[in-house]
Amino acid sequence: MPAARSRFAVIFFTVLIDLIGFGIVIPILPVYALRFGANGIGYGALVFVFSAMQFLATALLGRLSDRIGRRPILLTTMVINALGYVLFAFAPSYAVLFVARVISGLASGNISAAQAYMADITSPAERARGMGLIGAAFGIGFVVGPLIGGLADHYLGHLAPGLIAAGLSVANFFSASAILRESLAVEHRTARPLFDFGHMAQALARKELRPLMLVWLLAPFSFAGYTVALPLHTAKAFAWGARELGWLFVLIGAIAAMVQGFLFGRIERHTGARALLIIGLFGMGVSIAVLPWADTSLLVYAWTVPLAFTNSLFAPAASGLVSVYADPTEQGTILGAAQAFAALGRSVGPLAAGWAYDALGQRSTFFLAGGVMLLGGLAALWLPRREQERVVSRQAIRT
Repeated sequence: MPAARSRFAVIFFTVLIDLIGFGIVIPILPVYALRFGANGIGYGALVFVFSAMQFLATALLGRLSDRIGRRPILLTTMVINALGYVLFAFAPSYAVLFVARVISGLASGNISAAQAYMADITSPAERARGMGLIGAAFGIGFVVGPLIGGLADHYLGHLAPGLIAAGLSVANFFSASAILRESLAVEHRTARPLFDFGHMAQALARKELRPLMLVWLLAPFSFAGYTVALPLHTAKAFAWGARELGWLFVLIGAIAAMVQGFLFGRIERHTGARALLIIGLFGMGVSIAVLPWADTSLLVYAWTVPLAFTNSLFAPAASGLVSVYADPTEQGTILGAAQAFAALGRSVGPLAAGWAYDALGQRSTFFLAGGVMLLGGLAALWLPRREQERVVSRQAIRT
């Protein structure tokens, strides 16, 4: 039991450190990009390449771990992650910064191997708790990372955030090397195609699932575009730096932790997940579209509150609805397709936002990003009301 707990802890900290490292970079990446003379499309490309590499690596590393085991994938990506952050810290040019984001994106695909490891070492009865630990690591990392990045850059200098992230990855490697043993028995290893995205086309072809898959594509596309336009806008309008952006993302993460940890379940009992999905999409669309009319820093923070709140309603509702509209025998396949559409949206959205910022201007960029989010809300209206969701909601109310 102590050994099992220690392995739980290592997987938890593997994901946590990945997300802290990702979060550390969020508030300082636009500062680095602007320092090297990048414009909107240049900064968007840095965000795009990370998400694109993560999209490919998540599929590749998950299937590769089925062939050769989880441990070598996890340990190797920890080392690669450290190298990527060191390169990020000392990047002398935009080109080197771009390469650093490619490396970090590839290494961040280890989340699929971490989830597979957790599934290997847990029984069906405790699997939900294990996956919940991974979800908790996501939430904590997204709050702590931007705080560390913004404050370290402001008080310790530009090298500090990347070196801190690299140091965390190195520490994680040594702890994992000592504690993690291979979880996948040789007789359970399989050789599946390393790249197979047919499940995306199959999900999109089904009339009942099509609106949900469109939502999973459009919402991340819009939100990723917003995260590109926001630092460019605030740097120009209010001279924001890494510290101010760090506090903004801490605010987003704290609201997400509060809503998803305490409020979502209570609200969903009375409304159902479909209603919260629709409210979340329309709420985010409006909050994004009106942001450039916030003419003070305080108003930017104020408009971030409804954006973060509605985003925190959307995210768990979108995941939960997969179980409503997919058959019990295909939950993993459909959720995998949804995650693939989300990764695709997160990859293309930054490029589109960067181009729009340069070609159309900052207000048009926010307006277009908000419009895409509203299109997602319209798509969600086409989701049929399922008796299963109404039954689940009524049972939750009675309990």
